[in-house]
Amino acid sequence: MDQQIQSLCKRLKLPGVFSTYESVTREAIEKKITYPEYLIQILKAEEEARDEKGKQKRILLARFPTIKRFEQIELDKLPKDAQDNLQRFKNLDFLRNNQNLIMVGNSGTGKTLLAISIGVKACEMGYHVLFKTAAGLINELKEAKSDRSLTRFAKTFGKLDLVVLDELGYISFDLEGAELLFQYIALRYEVKSTIITSNLVFSEWIKIFKDQALTMALLDRITQNAIILNMNGRSYRRKELDE
Repeated sequence: MDQQIQSLCKRLKLPGVFSTYESVTREAIEKKITYPEYLIQILKAEEEARDEKGKQKRILLARFPTIKRFEQIELDKLPKDAQDNLQRFKNLDFLRNNQNLIMVGNSGTGKTLLAISIGVKACEMGYHVLFKTAAGLINELKEAKSDRSLTRFAKTFGKLDLVVLDELGYISFDLEGAELLFQYIALRYEVKSTIITSNLVFSEWIKIFKDQALTMALLDRITQNAIILNMNGRSYRRKELDE
């Protein structure tokens, strides 16, 4: 009987049913529930299994360098601006409103930690996310341009609910890289949300993009209706070491 059920579940792609039918059946017998109630419990088990599989798949496809969640964040170690806004990030309100989130501050204050935690929560809530360092994204864009696959890249990039662009400003780019990055950030303007972390204040972004007009155009787009966090403060990692 078990082999037949396993075979049917495999053919019908119902792993949740197979993994829970024994416990659900035992409970149904003990509580003498009706057949419709039994069927509902079995189907709910399958739904939960598929939801969990979907979450894990979205997290994997997001390519986070490590997995962090809000529960792991020590609130008192974050800069005050982040502390004051943490709840709204947990609720993903900015994502539903297609707003950008820009975190600017010195190294080690929790920008990447917070960005990853938001991204993982978004994956768990059904959103499609991609995490990239600025340098990594530019390298991919250049490769796509070389392969003449930028159109296909743009189609995929534009559909993502959330893009996390980390470490903007740690490495400067050549003009080609700056122009490509501008085009693909602008592609998401007022349509999808982007999180950007940077160690440079806006007035210093000219050091990254080299061109004044390009820098101003980019800032004009990404800051409109954006949430901007001041992430300057004592190093989050330094605090952990001191303790």
